[in-house]
This record gives sequence, C-alpha cells and structure tokens, in this order.
Amino acid sequence: MNIEQIQIEKHNDSLVSSHQRKLNFLKEDWSHVDLESVIQKLVDFQIAIPSWALGTGGTRFGRFAITGGEPRTIEEKIEDVGLLHALNGASGAISLHIPWDIPQNATSLKSLASSYGLKFDAMNSNTFQDQAGSAHSYKFGSLQNVNKAVREQAIEHNIEVIKHGIDLGSDALTVWLADGSCFPGQLNFRKAFENTLESLHEIYAALPEHWKIFVEYKAFEPNFYSTTVGDWGQSLLYASKLGKKAYTLVDLGHHLPNANIEQIVALLLMEGKLGGFHFNDSKYGDDDLTAGSIKPYQLFLIFNELVEGMDAKGMNHAKDLGWMIDASHNVKDPLEDLLQSVEAIMIAYAQALLVDRKALNEAQDNNDVAKAQEILQHTFRSDLRALVAEARLRAGAALSPITLYRDLSVRKNLVDQRGNTVATGL
Repeated sequence: MNIEQIQIEKHNDSLVSSHQRKLNFLKEDWSHVDLESVIQKLVDFQIAIPSWALGTGGTRFGRFAITGGEPRTIEEKIEDVGLLHALNGASGAISLHIPWDIPQNATSLKSLASSYGLKFDAMNSNTFQDQAGSAHSYKFGSLQNVNKAVREQAIEHNIEVIKHGIDLGSDALTVWLADGSCFPGQLNFRKAFENTLESLHEIYAALPEHWKIFVEYKAFEPNFYSTTVGDWGQSLLYASKLGKKAYTLVDLGHHLPNANIEQIVALLLMEGKLGGFHFNDSKYGDDDLTAGSIKPYQLFLIFNELVEGMDAKGMNHAKDLGWMIDASHNVKDPLEDLLQSVEAIMIAYAQALLVDRKALNEAQDNNDVAKAQEILQHTFRSDLRALVAEARLRAGAALSPITLYRDLSVRKNLVDQRGNTVATGL
C-alpha cells in the first residue's frame, strides 16, 4: 500500500490551524532560542527501522499474530518502512537481519528502497540460533566456541553479511553474540574472550575501509551465568583492540536494572567509541517495549548526554552515530508501535536540544544541584510535540501519523492485499 501525498496534505489541512496555535505558543515561550535551527535538526534526524520489527514479536511462551497483513518478503518489509517514512518523515532507513532477510537481487532492492526515500542501515548477523543446513550448532556459542570449526562457520556468516551489505549500500555491521555460559565452570572466561577477539579480528579484516562494526553487549540472556560481551566495558575492550572502525552499540534493554545508561553514553562518546543505539524500553529486563513508554525521563537524560557530547566533539547529530530501533510487539499493531517509538525518540531529542547548556554548566560549576535539576526538568516537562510535528510538516509527512494511519485503514488494506500473514524472520 502506498500513501499518496494528497492524502497527507488533506490530513494536514484538517489539523494545521490547531497545530499552528500550539507552535506559536512554543515560539513565544521559547523566543530566546533559535527554534528554526532546532526544527531543521529534527527534520534531518532519521531513525532506522529493523526488518524484524515489522511483524508481531512475542515471548518465549507464544507469539500472537495481529489480524494479518504482515510482510512476507524483503520487498514487503521495505514497503512497510516506506509507509512509516511517508507518515512521519523520520524513518528513512531499514536495517536487515541475515539470514532472515537474504537479498536475492540487491540492485532491485536498492531501487525499490530509493523509491520510498529509504537507504539500508547497519546489517545484522545471526549466530544466536542454528540455521537450516549449517554444519555446526551454536548451542555452546559461536565466535567464542571451543570448537574452531564452529568459530569459522560464525566468522564466515558475518563476512557473508558484510558482502550483502556492500551490495545494498550499507556501511556498518552489527554483531550481537548470545555467547556465554549458564553454569559456573562451564566456560574459561579468558579463553572465551580470546577466541571471540580472534574471531572478531577476522571479521574486522573483511570490512571495507569506510565501514564500521558495532559490538553489541548484553548483561544476561540467553546465558545467565556469564555473557561473553556482558557490558559496555567488555564491548569497549573489544572495540579498542580491534581498531578505528570498531565501536560499541548500546541497546537500552541490555543492562542490569537501574544501570546509569546516560553515564555510559557520555563516557563512550568521550572515548570516541560510541557507535550507535538500539532504542526500546523496559520495566524488568530486555522487554523490547515501545521507546519512551516506561522511562521517558531516562530517554531524555540519555539524549541530553548525547547532544552535549556530540556538540563537544563537533559531530553531526544525524550522520555520525547509528540510530536504530530494536523492539518487539506482542499486543500492538507493529506499525503503530514503531510510529510511537519514533515519536518518543524525536521528542526526547527535541527536549535535549532545548536544554540551556550555558546555565547548566554554570550550575554544575557552582555545585548548584537544585538549579541543575530545574534546568533539566524545565525542558523535560515542556510539551514540545508541536516542534516535532512541525518537522514532520516540513518534511511532507503527517501532523498526526497514527491518526492518519487509522483514518486510511492501513492495516485493513494490508490484510486485503496480503491476507492473514505472519512476518518472516524471528
């Protein structure tokens, strides 16, 4: 299904008067700030949509499909991201997962993606589950495995993913490892680290010059006694040993409860080793919930450190880090959930852009704790949705994406076109 520009314009015409009133109020309230610059940064900011998030996810106990219309092919997944991008103007990239989405005709896929204004973001490898036809199992790990043949199989898979990415115009590889151990004594920690590093070196050597490799970490699951890339320090250690093209990737759900993710972000930026994000939210663990649905203040605080740190290094907000979503949807329409996640991310980014840096620095230098808190909470408690909506309007997208999605009965149309389908992958 394609959303026509005239449909978006008709939708916007019905809401523009109310929107303009809200925007004018914001302009008056923030007259001391260059809001035009902020809006342009919001227009430029793009968040990659993962191919695996376009269908219903689930838990280890079950997967409950929605009414249907889920994408069955890479082409249909590109179409769905195109729908999102048409609605919000901020989802201009798709991130593929191999072998769930093996490209058969890269030229055709690039042309299709381009027709929707999309590019291919970081490629994702998969050594956390056994693949059909593989000679070896990853039951006891992949890049860490004590069996060299298993490690070589995992290395070759990652190199294959890089080759697919080159064909599609991607410029990054994300490596997430389920490697680790469930019980004490099962694994020699030092040997596991050395095997993993040796394997990563071989993958790193296959990277084109302009590419990046993101080493993702997770404190738990599927192994619960130890994971071989268990925290940001271990990921940073790998990235530092690999070289200038290697970076740490932060998934917001991959931390122990109450971890100070904003501090982790600040230090990784300081070291020049923050590669990007997988945005989601959580209450208990790696819940993969809608971004900003549980801890919106934490999301803002993370962006506060990102904006401060990127500006300190003269980085381009839109291009120098990888912005991606990694979520799962067990009870929602996946496309509505993704629209909500993008909206929450954009709002947190807008809030961070409006923090009074000079006043905050002065409060910090004077140990004025109350003042520092007031500065941060002033922007967090300000309703900046009209700024994000204005960025969408200027990008030719919808003032209220979910409203238009429902008004156009997008899910019903997808069901009519595709039938009672469940997305491939996962």
